Amino acid sequence: MCRHLAYLGPDTPIGRLLTEPPHSLFRQSWAPRRQRYGTVNADGFGIGWYAEGDPVPARYRRAGPIWGDQSFTDLARVVRTGALLGAVRDATRAGADGEAAAAPFAAGTWLFSHNGAVLGWPHSLAPLTHGLPAAELLSLEARCDSALLWALVLRRLRTGDDQGRALADTVLEVAEAAPGSRLNLLLTDGATITATAWGDTLWYLADPGHGTVVASEPYDDDPRWQEVPDRTLLVATRTEVLLTPIDHPHDRQGVPPHEDPHHSMASARPKEPST
Repeated sequence: MCRHLAYLGPDTPIGRLLTEPPHSLFRQSWAPRRQRYGTVNADGFGIGWYAEGDPVPARYRRAGPIWGDQSFTDLARVVRTGALLGAVRDATRAGADGEAAAAPFAAGTWLFSHNGAVLGWPHSLAPLTHGLPAAELLSLEARCDSALLWALVLRRLRTGDDQGRALADTVLEVAEAAPGSRLNLLLTDGATITATAWGDTLWYLADPGHGTVVASEPYDDDPRWQEVPDRTLLVATRTEVLLTPIDHPHDRQGVPPHEDPHHSMASARPKEPST
């Protein structure tokens, strides 16, 4: 399990999103409010962000808890970005992968995180590896379920699937192979945030043209946070948020939340970070 967050919007110090809010990702590492499984996210953390003019993100990951990393405090204060993905990790199983198992995983312009657990891992997903080239399996960044999920998503992205279809089809494929798995996936390329709610909490705070935050749980008590229904695909840009039920695999163009019968959205403006 973990807690994760993605942001698109005006350039801001990453600490305004990750450490300063009263229930920030930093605090969620030891005191999450809505986490359904596990209580402490101390098995590593990571942040990926995009610099202006460079489509390939930078990453900062560590094997220990975010609260024990004094260097991250300085980093969060001075690094500014208009797009990021961050996560704090609670390992489903003990392992020796350390930093390599901490999200976000990355390839090219993409950053990826998984909040959840694959039941029956690793045996339940063994049949799905037949579609992956041997070289990709041998070069997995870590020996954990999240790393294999990323390989499955990445295979779809590289064969031409858009981000929404890549996530939704991966969730359906894994859920069939390992029923009962929790598969909240989060993906960004710096221009779009794509996420799934499948077995755990997912929320968003959005204002077209001003910024969008998608997170496992709200980082403050702003009433404009909206919860995403379970088994839903979310696709967000700086101007809109689209929700689509994942159990309708052939209709994934998305509908605005205010038109979705499964969801309603009040006019929501995220707190715009001050500079």
